[in-house]
Amino acid sequence: MSLPAPVPHLKRSLRRFDIMAMSVAAVISFDVIGQIASGGGQAVTWISVIAVAFLVPYALVFAETGAAFPQEGGPYVWVELAFGRLAASLTSMFYWVTNPVWLGGSLVFIAADGWDGFVFPLGSGTAADYIFKLVFIWAAILTAVISLRRGKWITTSGAAAKVLALAFFTGTAVAYGVQHGFEGLRQAAFLPSGAGFLALVPVLLFAFVGFEAPNAAGDEMFDPQRDVPVAIGVSGLIATSCYLLPVLAILSAAPAGRITGIGGFLDAAGLVFDVYGEWREPLLTCTGVLFVVALLTQGSAWMIVVDRMQAMAASDGGFFSGRLGVFHARLGTPVRMNVLSGLTATVFMVAAMHLASGGASDTFEVVLSVAITTLLLSYLTIVPALLVLRVRLPEVHRPYQVPFGTRGFAVATALVYAWILLGSWVALFPGTLEPLVGIGYDFRKTWGVSRMSFEVFTLGTVLVLLAVGTAGYLIQHLHARGQGRGD
Repeated sequence: MSLPAPVPHLKRSLRRFDIMAMSVAAVISFDVIGQIASGGGQAVTWISVIAVAFLVPYALVFAETGAAFPQEGGPYVWVELAFGRLAASLTSMFYWVTNPVWLGGSLVFIAADGWDGFVFPLGSGTAADYIFKLVFIWAAILTAVISLRRGKWITTSGAAAKVLALAFFTGTAVAYGVQHGFEGLRQAAFLPSGAGFLALVPVLLFAFVGFEAPNAAGDEMFDPQRDVPVAIGVSGLIATSCYLLPVLAILSAAPAGRITGIGGFLDAAGLVFDVYGEWREPLLTCTGVLFVVALLTQGSAWMIVVDRMQAMAASDGGFFSGRLGVFHARLGTPVRMNVLSGLTATVFMVAAMHLASGGASDTFEVVLSVAITTLLLSYLTIVPALLVLRVRLPEVHRPYQVPFGTRGFAVATALVYAWILLGSWVALFPGTLEPLVGIGYDFRKTWGVSRMSFEVFTLGTVLVLLAVGTAGYLIQHLHARGQGRGD
């Protein structure tokens, strides 16, 4: 095993605060807060459980690996070192494509719903709706195209706006509760159940993964070996607070059954902002704008990192053409891969617009499930790759180490992998485990579409991605062999 050389022409611009802000901008998802809160009081219970039983070991193993292997490309490099280029290519494909799928699916849908309901009416399926979604997608791509030295301030401001908005909402909900009583919390059922666990585990895992994403820009960090572990630890604590407190606030204010995945946060804001009297409407409008901007910077934060990772895969011979892996000489960004992400997001947005006849809420939940599935599946190879690197490359300097050495690392990895395996299955095949433990499950009532339609869209997406990823690797492999014969 040999570590890859640094990518030429890249400038170091990410310090510890920048890495932490990028993690916060990427990981804290406005689009899943309502989805989590729709699980009721037990959502708070399961957030707490997963924060301890999943996030802690996850942060430990990724902090050690991210500091020990800070090369540009992050997870792609780790899997290639552990399992070879084909496995790395497929892993990178799923990790990367999650984000244009998510950007063109759930993220743009919840942004359009928020703008339509709280800023300016768009209508559903209208020309204005399409235009808004196209502008949203390509604005996120544009922020990934500009140089990281400038683009990092966009994601940093988005992280700050997100944390401030959540803090303002939570404080307002407390004020509302003081005036009207905390009836929602009194009615909420915090006792965990098997049905609630299976419904929430995929979305909670999706909400808590991604703190390693800035490692995809490892060659652009000033001191990754010192900064990555601290950034992962601090951003993990911030993320836990930014999920737990707003979900409690939503539950305290919103009546049972009113919370939906697509409208949860802003619907609850519309309720608790009554405490501001005549200022309610302008504050709601400002919150709606801030909400959309935060979603936009969230999408751009992911595009910044995953496009770099997939560009490294392309330049290494793992994805169609090496030209997709070229970094712009002046901007230092993979412009061609950025454009490909924008096109992919646009295609998926159009497909999602025609998916569900049940309306935006059903569509949002199905396309969010696709994004959850593809991202979690990528961790099925990333997580064991970390343990392989720990065992095979003990000589690599590790400025931070998981407690209890290799044994502690192995236990933490096993815990993380068990969670990811469970979440992947439940996301890809919902409703299949419930009957095994005597829990009823109405698929159409839960998803708004038939199981056949759901699986065609989700499982079909996975199979297409496997085919595309394999084809991209084989085309590069055959091209390289042809050049070798020509020499």
